[in-house]
Amino acid sequence: MDAERAKLTELTANHRALSKELASAKEIDLDKRRALVDAADELERMRIKHQREVVELEVEVARRAREAREREEELKAVKEDLETARGTISSLKSTVAQQTNTQVTLNAQITALQVEKSTLRSQLDEVASAVSKSALEYADARRRIEQLETEAREAEMVRRKLHNMVQELKGNIRVFCRMRPVLPHDLVTPVVAGLRRSGSSGGSPHPDDQERGAVADISFPDKTDHREIVVSSTSSSAMGQERKEVYSFTFDRVFEPDATQSEVFEEISLLAQSCVDGYNVCIFAYGQTGSGKSYTMEGGATESTMGMIPRAVNEVFRAADALGSKGWEYKMEGQFLEIYNETINDLLGKGEFDKKKHEIKHEKNGNIAATRVTEVNVLPLSTPREVASLLRHANSRRTVAATLMNERSSRSHSVFTLRVTGFNVHTGARCEGCLNLVDLAGSERLNASGAAGDKDRLRETQNINRSLSALGDVIAALGERSAEKGSGSEKHVPYRNSKVSSGSPPPILPRLQSNDVADANDVLSVVSISQVNNTTIGTAKKQIRGSS
Repeated sequence: MDAERAKLTELTANHRALSKELASAKEIDLDKRRALVDAADELERMRIKHQREVVELEVEVARRAREAREREEELKAVKEDLETARGTISSLKSTVAQQTNTQVTLNAQITALQVEKSTLRSQLDEVASAVSKSALEYADARRRIEQLETEAREAEMVRRKLHNMVQELKGNIRVFCRMRPVLPHDLVTPVVAGLRRSGSSGGSPHPDDQERGAVADISFPDKTDHREIVVSSTSSSAMGQERKEVYSFTFDRVFEPDATQSEVFEEISLLAQSCVDGYNVCIFAYGQTGSGKSYTMEGGATESTMGMIPRAVNEVFRAADALGSKGWEYKMEGQFLEIYNETINDLLGKGEFDKKKHEIKHEKNGNIAATRVTEVNVLPLSTPREVASLLRHANSRRTVAATLMNERSSRSHSVFTLRVTGFNVHTGARCEGCLNLVDLAGSERLNASGAAGDKDRLRETQNINRSLSALGDVIAALGERSAEKGSGSEKHVPYRNSKVSSGSPPPILPRLQSNDVADANDVLSVVSISQVNNTTIGTAKKQIRGSS
């Protein structure tokens, strides 16, 4: 029992001892665990610190590498700058050597210039003396120039007088004849839709149609002065006998079929100067339908085919510009009218039809007589191009119609008027000239034109022929008055019988003629016209005013 107790006591003691050891071991284990955790934390801190140090080292390495590259680039740039500097130094050395040589040369030149300066100074003194002398001579020359300018203006007045005396000696009225070349349609009978010859039937041809297609025998015997034309024609009488007729005409100038527009204008170009000098000038184109009046007056689209109207306008502007150096200033104004069935129409109106009533007024202001038409548009013109535009606008409104004699026959008389007003700034003189360019409607026979079968065309043709007849009466009366000059009685001139003849008589009458045998009878009407060049109507009056 005691043994058991003793054993129990021993066991209890062992148990206590073991419990103490266990507790001590646990405490040791806990301490070790704490130490392990502390060691782990310290290890983590060291690892993080190591990684940070590694990153910092990598950054530092990159920075050092970048700095190394920059140093290399700077070294390279320095080397290049060094090479450049060496080249510059070498160049500068060469330049310095050149400049040294130049300096030596310049020093020599300076020495020479100083010597030259001394020479020039002495020459300057001489020139100063000469300038004083020249100033006196300049004053004398200036007075001489003013004297010459005065003489030039006086000479210009003499030139104007002599120029227009020449024009007057050539004749107040001159007649030119221009022969149109043969055209393809002259060799066949013309047919126009809607028109027929009066009295003709579909069977037998009209005598005019038989004649149409043949060419008249025309010769120009005067090869020196070109003033004569001979027309021969052969026809059959009612008895079937052949009859040959020969007509000879004399004009101031005859233009053969190959004559150019420039050659025709050359004969009348000086009249543009007369217009600028203050004279009234008028040019008519007269002839039967299809003889080339409109072509002669208006021309074609090219420079070589320009007609008398654009050429005359260009010459007027050229003459006005030439007189600008003599103190003349000019103002140009233009108007374009047509006379259709004895009614005046303004071709520059704004409406499609001109409904205004126009009248011809003859006025006199002191010694200056003027003819004007009421209620018409007068446009200022500054260049020939504006005139060309004006002509195109006017021609688009002109009355034309087809006849058997001409597919685009002018059915009205057109009158282009260029008014020229001049003023001399030196003398105060003023002048007023007027250039009238007239394209008459074509004269024609009723049967030949086919107008007899058309009421409107018949009336037009009758009015055209009546107005042309009135113009012929005026010319005939002028001829008779010229023949009776000095007899004490003066022949009345029926200017007012027609709108066409109510103005001043024309100084130039280009007579246009075709060379068709069917027109041979129309050629006879030129007999009275060809005598116009023997007519004088008195001295042309210059429209000039004194200084204001």
